[in-house]
Amino acid sequence: MTKLFGTDGTRGIAVTDLNCELAMQTARAAAAVLASGEERHTRIIVGKDTRLSSDPLEDAVIAGIRSVGADAELLGVVPVPAVAYMVKQHNADGGIMISGSQNNPASNGIKIFNSLGQKLSDEQEETIERLVLEAPGFIPLAPHDDAGRISYYKQAAEDYVEHIKEIAECSLKGMRIALDCANGCASETAEKLFSAMGAEVFVMANTPDGTNINKDCGAADIEPLIEFMTQNNCGCGFAFDGDADRCIAVDEKGGILDGDKLLAIFAEYYKRYGMLKNNTAVITIMTNMGLNKFAESKGFYLVRAGAGHRYVLERMLEGGYNLGGEPSGHIVFLDDSTTGDGQLTALKLLKIMKTEKKKLSELASDMVSFPQVMLNIRIEPQHRERWKNYREVTEMIEKYAAELGSSGRIVVRESGTEDVIRVMTEGRDFSRINEMAFDIAQCIKKYVSTEQQRSSNIENS
Repeated sequence: MTKLFGTDGTRGIAVTDLNCELAMQTARAAAAVLASGEERHTRIIVGKDTRLSSDPLEDAVIAGIRSVGADAELLGVVPVPAVAYMVKQHNADGGIMISGSQNNPASNGIKIFNSLGQKLSDEQEETIERLVLEAPGFIPLAPHDDAGRISYYKQAAEDYVEHIKEIAECSLKGMRIALDCANGCASETAEKLFSAMGAEVFVMANTPDGTNINKDCGAADIEPLIEFMTQNNCGCGFAFDGDADRCIAVDEKGGILDGDKLLAIFAEYYKRYGMLKNNTAVITIMTNMGLNKFAESKGFYLVRAGAGHRYVLERMLEGGYNLGGEPSGHIVFLDDSTTGDGQLTALKLLKIMKTEKKKLSELASDMVSFPQVMLNIRIEPQHRERWKNYREVTEMIEKYAAELGSSGRIVVRESGTEDVIRVMTEGRDFSRINEMAFDIAQCIKKYVSTEQQRSSNIENS
């Protein structure tokens, strides 16, 4: 894990942790690293989400891009997959999305794409980080008469909608669906897209005001969508996150389909119709063991990547695979997109429902998930990684992992998008794995508390 980048870009409390100076420096370094080397200005596509803080951060990003002689092409508020798409369509050298994704309105982030519309490699991120944090003076600034220019492309949302319509190639006539736009980027596109495909659409959380993104809505808070579906008698529903790169589905009975359930449906369908390249789908270390059992029963393979859908994409590119995803609802259809796309995911699922003539609950019933418990422990940034050296924590994890054996597992890892340690236990006995998760969490909290007290004593001495 680098200091500046997590598993999905740079994140922080907007304008304080992720301040305008840091945003400018990051954009400046990114533009320098992504420079084409040709005798023309490097061009960087810029999109943003609906947070109030996205506007000042956008100004800072533009200043950073232009300061090294690169041009900034502004798309306004668009889903993050639209930025990835427009980078390729407009032959740009890279793209920057200003978004805190599924995080609360106070947070924000910066995601960077290369000229292929893909997330940056670890090496590129490390170079940008080094330039920002250690050697900002090594970035050559443009002379005053060669500063980059700004252009505006106001048709990006419409172009994206048309692009996804062409990919989906299906009619949703007769389907009554609910969409939760998380008061984020999907508010610009979802209703137009799904209505144009012929569905009867009911939309919630599509009135962003700058402060309500992901607030009591969206993929991270699914209960409001379930209630909304009931009120409008919808046959299925889809919740997106703030930048619309992930999707969680709800069936007609109120059952929740996370990314594992969705990936099971897509992989089985792709295999049946000869579309699953190398007969393999890519998963992460957080994927439910139930998907492994499902894959065995259906005759396809799974390969594991690190947590975060950028690592899913890397593994897909390395192995020549075309389908991958993670429990959070990021699903990558590499034949169609270079990043997770919540709206494309929803449309592909609806197409399967139409093709198979099945309700969503029927499609979801084949995969049986193992019980899982997930707990988050808040940690200060300066204490990252240190807990791994605390013997009481590591010994407890090892003891419980040995008890579970092959019938379960324990994953303890730091989040790449938040300052938390995630404790995940999985097994057939919910009561026991719940006890294990609680014990491990308490042990980590004890260590964190001790470290924080030690740090306070040092500061006060």
